[in-house]
Amino acid sequence: MAWNEPGGNSNNQDPWGSGGGGGGRRGGGDQKGPPDLDEAFRKLQDSLNGMFGGKKRSGGSSGGGRRGGFGLVWIGLVVLLAVWLFNAIYIVDEQEQAVVLRFGKYHETVGPGLNIYFPPFDRKFQANVTRERSYSKQGQMLTEDENIIEVPLTVQYKISDLQAFVLNVEEPEASLQHATDSAVRHVVGSTAMDQVLTEGREAMAGEVKERLQRFLDNYGTGIIVTQVNLQSAAAPREVQEAFDDVIRAREDEQREKNQAESYANGVIPEARGQAQRMLEEASGYRDAVISRAQGEADRFSKLVAEYRKAPDVTRERLYMETMQEVMSNTSKVLVTGESGQNNLLYLPLDKMINSRGAASDRSAAASTSGASTQTTRLPPELDPREVRTREVR
Repeated sequence: MAWNEPGGNSNNQDPWGSGGGGGGRRGGGDQKGPPDLDEAFRKLQDSLNGMFGGKKRSGGSSGGGRRGGFGLVWIGLVVLLAVWLFNAIYIVDEQEQAVVLRFGKYHETVGPGLNIYFPPFDRKFQANVTRERSYSKQGQMLTEDENIIEVPLTVQYKISDLQAFVLNVEEPEASLQHATDSAVRHVVGSTAMDQVLTEGREAMAGEVKERLQRFLDNYGTGIIVTQVNLQSAAAPREVQEAFDDVIRAREDEQREKNQAESYANGVIPEARGQAQRMLEEASGYRDAVISRAQGEADRFSKLVAEYRKAPDVTRERLYMETMQEVMSNTSKVLVTGESGQNNLLYLPLDKMINSRGAASDRSAAASTSGASTQTTRLPPELDPREVRTREVR
C-alpha cells in the first residue's frame, strides 16, 4: 500500500518525517507536505466528467473508475481533433496554388486564402506558381563540323499549370533536364563551331527555347520556359591549345580573304573604268574619222564644181594652200631666183617665228600696261609672205 493511500498510514512512513499519524497529509498537523497528485488528477477527471455530462467521482467507487477511463478517451479524442484541425486548415499565399486529390483523384485547384481539406481522404500539393526557377547544365557536345566543345547554359522556368505539374509527370523537373539536354544537343549538332563560339549564341538560345518548350508541352509537364541563356562555349581542356591554333588559322584565313576582296574591289572598278574610257575614245575616234571623211568628200565635191568654173584660179589656190601646209611643218626654206641662177636664199623660219612670237608678246604686254610700242617689220627679202608672193608671180 502506498504511503498516501486512503485509510491512514499506521506505520507512519511519511517520507517527509511527519511525527503523528496522518500529520503529513494535507489538512492535518502543523507541517504541510507536497501536493497529493492522485487527488489533483481525480479533481481534473471530475471536472471533465461534468463538462461531458458525467457524474462526479465518489471516493472508493468502481463506477467512478470506469467514468475516469471514458474521460481519458475524451481527452485523447479532443487532442486528436485539435491535431487534425491543425493539419487540415492551411493558408495559400498570393503567389501559390494548391491541388487537392480526394481518394487519389483530382478534386480541385485552390487559390489564395484560408482553406481546409480532409486528410487522410484528401491529399494536398501546394507550390509557388509565380517564382522563376533556374536549372544549369554544362556538357561536351559535337558540332556540325565535328568539333567537340563544352556548352554551359541556364534555363529559367516556372509552373504554368499546377494540375499538370502534379498529375501528368511523376518527376517534371527531371523531365525538364532530359528535354533540355536533348534540345541543346540537337541545336549544337546542327550548328558550325564558329557560330557557337561567336555571334550565333543568341539565335541558338532562341531555337533551344522553342524546341524545349515544344518537348515540355508534348510531355504535359505544366512548365513554361521563360529564358534560355547560352554562356560562352569553349573547347575541352585537353585540346585547348590545338583549338586556339585552329581559331588563329581561321582568323588569318578570313583576314587574307578580306584583303583580297578589298584589293579586287579596288582594281576591278578601275579596270572597268579604263575599259569603258577606251571604248568611248574608240567610239569618238570612229565618229571623228567618219565625220572628217564625209567632210573631205563634201569639200572635194564642192571643189570640183568650183574647178570647173575657174580651172586656173582654183589650181593656183590649191598650189598655194598645199605649199603653205608643207612649209608650215619645216623651219628651213630654200628659194631660187627667177633668172635660173643657182642663187639660194636660206630662210630661218624658226627664228623668224620665234622673234615674231616674242614681238607679239611684248606688244601685248605693252598694250596692257599702256605704253606705246613700235612693230618691227622684216625686210622684204626675209618676209615669207613677200617671198611667196614673188614666187607666185
